[in-house]
Formats: sequence, structure tokens, C-alpha cells
Amino acid sequence: MNHSTPMHGPTHDVTQGLTRRGFATLAAAALLPAAQAQADDASAPITRPIPSSGERLPAVGLGTARVFDTDDAQTRRAATEVLRTLTGHGGRLVDTASSYGDAERVLGQALAATGLHAKVFLATKLEAPDASELDRSLKRLGVPRVDLLQLHNVRDPRQSLAQFKAWKAQGRCRYIGITSTYHGDFAALEAVLGREKPDFVQVDYSLDNHDAQQRVLARAADVGAGVLTALPFGRGRLFRAVRGRNIPDWAQGFAASWAQFFLKYLIGDERVTAVIPGTSDAAHMADNLGAMRGALPDAAERRRMVAYIESL
Repeated sequence: MNHSTPMHGPTHDVTQGLTRRGFATLAAAALLPAAQAQADDASAPITRPIPSSGERLPAVGLGTARVFDTDDAQTRRAATEVLRTLTGHGGRLVDTASSYGDAERVLGQALAATGLHAKVFLATKLEAPDASELDRSLKRLGVPRVDLLQLHNVRDPRQSLAQFKAWKAQGRCRYIGITSTYHGDFAALEAVLGREKPDFVQVDYSLDNHDAQQRVLARAADVGAGVLTALPFGRGRLFRAVRGRNIPDWAQGFAASWAQFFLKYLIGDERVTAVIPGTSDAAHMADNLGAMRGALPDAAERRRMVAYIESL
């Protein structure tokens, strides 16, 4: 594995700031060799146990928000290639939601086209404990059950998960969870997490966004819930922050790209079960998967990573 290849950022602005897509497109010539080197590494991928069962999940998965939301030929082709890359390089987890436009339908079609159902750990989210919404999600995904069913955007501290637990008992899902990326709702999320004790909680957590670190992740550890981290690139903020910069020399022993730098910071937190960056690009997927191989930053290196980003 070659950790010494410098990763160069783009040299000009794009509208509304630079996203991962814009950053990686402009840096593709430098990125792809490092991504492939990581993906082809013979070392075993990092996996984490689901606390409620001990089943192990690869530490890097796929998010689908805003990347598979349009049901057209281009999106379906992209989804198919990304799924093949995910599973071909040792990944399993795919996270979607009933509210992500056509993402469930696109994902269902891609699974049908590839026959990869058995290799994927499939998670979706409902906006309410509504049987008709669940029926629609399963139909769009083309499956009789999902691995993980989550109540999306929990806001009420008194929220019951009784219906989700009933669906789990009926075999319509294997695990249940709750989610929020609204920091004003974290107190409600923590209350439901403590009382209902779901199998998973999903929150936004990134190198420049630590709000969940001492609150939600600590509560999850207390009750034995797995943690999925959404928005691990901070909605593109992190790529914009490092634009035009090389990975620091001291980080090249564990990261061969900026994406891996950002993801390995999160995986370095042992409470994190899996990170779920969204992408519709197979090369980006391969690069992301490189973060679940090789060394992880230790506690001192993680502090240095935070200080580095804060200094920019």
C-alpha cells in the first residue's frame, strides 16, 4: 500500500462551495491510484460488532441521501456500480429512507439487477410508525424484510418504539433504530435511546462536528446500541477546508486520501459501528472503503487531526 502519494485539492471555487464530488473530480488523477491500492490491500477489513447481537459489520457503508433520489437510467447505472464496488471490496451496509425521493426504488432495482441481496445489510427509515409506509418501503426495495428499520428524525422524548419492536418480532426487520441530525433534538434522542434501548442510533458526526461525541455516543454505549454516523464529511465542509492541501506527513501512515483521513477519524472512535458516507460514484466508494483497512489513528493522533482542521 502506498501511503506517500500526495492528495491534491482543486484550484478553483465552485458555486455554493466545494462538495466531495467537485473535489474528487478535480483530483481524480491523484485519487484513483491511492483508492485502488487501499481497496486491493490484503489486510482484513475493519469490522465492528452490533452490541445487541455480536454480528459484525464492516466499518464503512453507503448512504443514499441526495445521491439516488431520482429514478432515471443514469442514477440506476450509478447505483448498480456503487453496490458492486461496495460488496466487491468487503462492504455490506446500505442506508436509505422512505423520504429520500426515489432512493428506495433505485436501490431496489439495483439489488434486483445485481442479485446482491444476500451480501447487503439493508437499512431504511420511516418518518412514523406507520404500517402503510413500511409496506411501501419494502415494496420499493423489493424485499420481504430489512435488516435495520429506523424511526427517522426523533423529536419527542416520549416517543414509543412499540410498533417497531412488534415489526421486529414479526420478522419484518432484524434490528430497530432511531435517528436525528438535528442537534436541538438530541435531548429527545437521548431520552428515547435510554428508555427504549434500540439496537442502533444514527447521528451526524464528523471531524469538525463533535456535538454527538460526548452526548449521544456516550448514551449509546451505556445502553448497548450500535452507532451509525451520517454526514461524515460535514456536508462537504471538510473537503472545502483542505482544498489545495496535501495530507500531512504524520497522517500518511493511516490515510491515503482526504476521504480516508476524515473517515478514519470516526472509525478511530470504538463506539462507532459504521460510517455511511453517501456517494453515487464507484471510485469514491472504493476510496471510502479504503478507510476500513490498515492502521487507525490512536487517541493522540485523533486529537492532532482535530487541531489540524481547526487551524485551517
